Amino acid sequence: MKGADLDEIEALYRSRFHAFVRTAAAVAGDDDSGLEAVQEGFATAVRKRSTYRGEGSLEAWVWPIVLNEARDRLRRRTPAVPGASEPTDERETKDEELRLALAALPERQRLVAFLRYYADLDYEGIASVLGIAPGTVAATLNAAHAALREHLEGVRS
Repeated sequence: MKGADLDEIEALYRSRFHAFVRTAAAVAGDDDSGLEAVQEGFATAVRKRSTYRGEGSLEAWVWPIVLNEARDRLRRRTPAVPGASEPTDERETKDEELRLALAALPERQRLVAFLRYYADLDYEGIASVLGIAPGTVAATLNAAHAALREHLEGVRS
């Protein structure tokens, strides 16, 4: 197969839209940026559909495009003004702690965690998206869990 079919790209967009947006928003840092990253990522996939060689699933080919868009949006964000938006309740405080803990992870650990918990991909799917072995996914996710646990326990003590 040479190139991706527009109908298949559209079907993927419709069936996995929420998973793409959830994951892109987590990577980019906010819902609006995540939505924009998905829109631009799929537009890029449509423009570059002739480069899809049919090796692996179409979804595994589109994920890196969307994730790159989300990372680009995160890099372009203006740094927040310290203290401008302090959490107002315990739930917001915990969400902010988790967001900061995730942001502190190395990029591969962050991406593996996002793809597992936001995109709901299994180890094989994550491996395909990131071009790594499933065993590397397991080890990376284990390291991410340990780092998150350590960070969050340090914050709460």
